[in-house]
Amino acid sequence: MAAEGGGKEMNEIKTQFTTREGVYKLLTHSEYSRPNRVPFNSQGSNPVKVSFVNVNDQSGNGDRICFNVGRELYFYIYKGVRKAADLSKPIDKRIYKGTQPTCHDFNPITATAESVSLLVGFSAGQVQLIDPIKKETSKLFNEERLIDKSRVTCVRWVPGSESLFLVAHSSGSMYLYNVENTCGTTAPHYQLLKQGENYAVHTCKSKSARNPLLRWTVGEGALNEFAFSPDGKFLACASQDGFLRVFGFDAAELHGTMKSYFGGLLCVCWSPDGRYIVAGGEDDLVTVWSFSDCRVIARGHGHKSWVSVVAFDHCTTSVEDGDPPAEFSGSDEDFHEQIHFGAGRDRANSAHSRLSKRNSTDSRPVSVTYRFGSVGQDTQLCLWDLTEDILFPHLPLSRTRTHTNVMSATSPPATGQTTATNTTNTTTTTTTTTSTTTTSTTLATTTTTTSTNPSGTNSKDSVSNSSTSGNQSNSLPSTLPRSNSLPHSSNPAGGSTPNSHTSSNSSSTKGNSIIDSAFIATGVSKFATLSLHDSRKERHEKDHKRNHSMGHISSKSSDKLNQLSSSRTAKADAAKTLGTTMCPRMEDVPLLEPLVCKKIAHERLTVLIFLEDCLVTACQEGFVCTWARPGKVVSDRPLEDTVM
Repeated sequence: MAAEGGGKEMNEIKTQFTTREGVYKLLTHSEYSRPNRVPFNSQGSNPVKVSFVNVNDQSGNGDRICFNVGRELYFYIYKGVRKAADLSKPIDKRIYKGTQPTCHDFNPITATAESVSLLVGFSAGQVQLIDPIKKETSKLFNEERLIDKSRVTCVRWVPGSESLFLVAHSSGSMYLYNVENTCGTTAPHYQLLKQGENYAVHTCKSKSARNPLLRWTVGEGALNEFAFSPDGKFLACASQDGFLRVFGFDAAELHGTMKSYFGGLLCVCWSPDGRYIVAGGEDDLVTVWSFSDCRVIARGHGHKSWVSVVAFDHCTTSVEDGDPPAEFSGSDEDFHEQIHFGAGRDRANSAHSRLSKRNSTDSRPVSVTYRFGSVGQDTQLCLWDLTEDILFPHLPLSRTRTHTNVMSATSPPATGQTTATNTTNTTTTTTTTTSTTTTSTTLATTTTTTSTNPSGTNSKDSVSNSSTSGNQSNSLPSTLPRSNSLPHSSNPAGGSTPNSHTSSNSSSTKGNSIIDSAFIATGVSKFATLSLHDSRKERHEKDHKRNHSMGHISSKSSDKLNQLSSSRTAKADAAKTLGTTMCPRMEDVPLLEPLVCKKIAHERLTVLIFLEDCLVTACQEGFVCTWARPGKVVSDRPLEDTVM
């Protein structure tokens, strides 16, 4: 590809980049696109998306790839770093009229060399179940658009299920379907099942089993993306109202919330062990949220426009062996002992996945390092490391770990309350400046600075962040220092203790189930713990600073008037969340800088997927690119075949 801007380096399209593991190289022979390789005119079209599945082919080449470009949907054998892509022979190609595919997902459980189950969501609201190997279309859901008329934003199979799948729409609703059920010939009638702070769950009233089984109404405006936790027990939802909401999926209980710095949230993903969630969106930031503490622990600033995709690298995320340092508290030692990866992701524990101990500049080995990436509308790819100085900020560190900017703070030596003072870093010739009103925050690269409480542990007598309806305080102490002094979740009487994935609220609902036998007969017995009792409400504000959702609402939506009125209230009370644990100020949490930040495309990026021997990106022009990991380039290929 030719460089833009007269060949200026800042506008040059990069074909390789270097991290501490080595050099990642773009494989031009492994580029997938439409067969004619002509850039797609992306004006007004839906984002290009990519899905992978492994069919366990005996030939050893079992990876399959699906991607959408405009009205077209392609299904190929994915040869990755091994062989060149043959675009002349798609296994299946479909061109749709009157609607466009917007998202898709394979069922990994039912996939074989002879058959795969692929769900495809569309811009007009329908969901299609197809088998691109058999070239069959088995079912079309919401065909008459009686369930929802708005665009499908995200579709996922429920983890571990062969028949259940979840669909999100730009109306802000999610629907649970069963492939065995029909959608009926009339609009569904709903009965309230559970209601909480700015969300509600309804069941479909019907004499016979029909779809949808459940309807979730979450937040205000579009629900842009959701992601299941690695164990399938929790669901993270990123909404256009700027809120990340995390639910216990089976019990439909709200576990915690986070608010973007401003604007909507567009993407979300889980760490391989389910302990952290990363979200990105219209504030140009990536935000790291702790599942157990229900608080923001870091933000990353590297993008110059909206962040469209975030993803963890399961192969580079590592847990190093070695004794934890003496400064660790008991809970932190438990963290090292109990870290584990989700089922089916054991490749993350391979020798290849373990990071070099070169991360450390002293004799102490690295304990935990999470690698994640992000791509955005600025055409840039960013890679980030989440390291122990961020995960355990109360540890006194004498070194810098990767590129991390942390606001300077001081702790009084004799009091239980910490105070923060803005200080000038005298170890460098630059000055650290902060701004809480714009994402263009200027931060000099300084030595990582940490502050500790007098006892060396995080204070537990701070403002409660548990899922209770009491203690509705919305502000933190004005003397709050940076992230290590942010209040953790407390556990008042009757409150939940979200310290692990076993902290489901379903225990409080046992014996109180009111789901009728007809609903249970649909085969979704796992939802039998749902009830209508008043749920404990997460302490957060439902209002947001700026409403971006109106462009995504169908003009025929019955919820339009309700959302218009609620958005006015939201604009009036926007600033209430800023400065709380739900949305800390910029100076209150560490600010990460990317390890890598490279312009890799001419059009906005819409895909980032980490595989075992490569990472995959895609842009709105319809080009799906493969980047070989260090040492994974086929050695017998000339260099010009692997690097542009």
